[in-house]
Amino acid sequence: MTAPKPPEGSSEEWPVTLVHEGRRQELPDPVAVEEPLELRLRGAAGEDATPLAVTLRTPGHDAELAAGFLYAEGIVDAAADLVALDDAARCGVENVAEIELPPERARAARGTARSFLSTAACGVCGKTAIESIFARGLPLLDPGRPRVAHRVLESLPARMREAQRGFARTGGLHAAALFDADGTLRVLREDVGRHNAVDKVVGERLLAGALPLLDSVLLLSGRAGFEIVQKAARAGVPVVAAVGAPSSLALRTAERSGMTLAGFVRPGRFNLYTHPERIAF
Repeated sequence: MTAPKPPEGSSEEWPVTLVHEGRRQELPDPVAVEEPLELRLRGAAGEDATPLAVTLRTPGHDAELAAGFLYAEGIVDAAADLVALDDAARCGVENVAEIELPPERARAARGTARSFLSTAACGVCGKTAIESIFARGLPLLDPGRPRVAHRVLESLPARMREAQRGFARTGGLHAAALFDADGTLRVLREDVGRHNAVDKVVGERLLAGALPLLDSVLLLSGRAGFEIVQKAARAGVPVVAAVGAPSSLALRTAERSGMTLAGFVRPGRFNLYTHPERIAF
């Protein structure tokens, strides 16, 4: 069986500086799109829809995503509980899926309605998500500080891997590691959730009275998504590096906040996506 094609809008090209053995090359790089999806519970005739939740996802198969989310949350127990389920193409609002449930389930769902990013009446989008976090006071980072040698950046994954004790035992934990600009490891935390690992690193520094992290590099064992970049920017981290890929919304957040974001970091190579001036060659 051939693999299905990715949905339209699931990726986009981003201009990147490819660094290989100290040499740079400018070229477009495909990155996964990350956008919010707002789930709304459709009201009775004449009533507005009730926001249930906002989740970040790569666009495509939104109806399946909504159904799986509602099942996992215990809002529905079977497909028959979904009186109607319309994705953005059918309900006519970008990044919105509308759900209609039987009356008893609708009442229960409204009692537990929640929103992780936005409760705006209109459909949310990447720009809305970014503007909302900056409206809450996300700091802009100092340009050019710190300067990190490219060979130091390339060496960080191996240094992090050596310190991943939990991963060495289980093979099932993500890691976030905080380094000084010279490559000295300061804090490493592991967790089954990438976001949790970052929260633990920032929390350790918070309790130590060491925020903001203006001269630090945060290395991620997986990909760099919007929420992780937001957490790093909030903590004042000027350089975020990942062994995996960034998403489009993460890139826009990093660009707006003044953060240097690198992906696919390996010995001898990495991709620079935003604010490359902090990396020294």
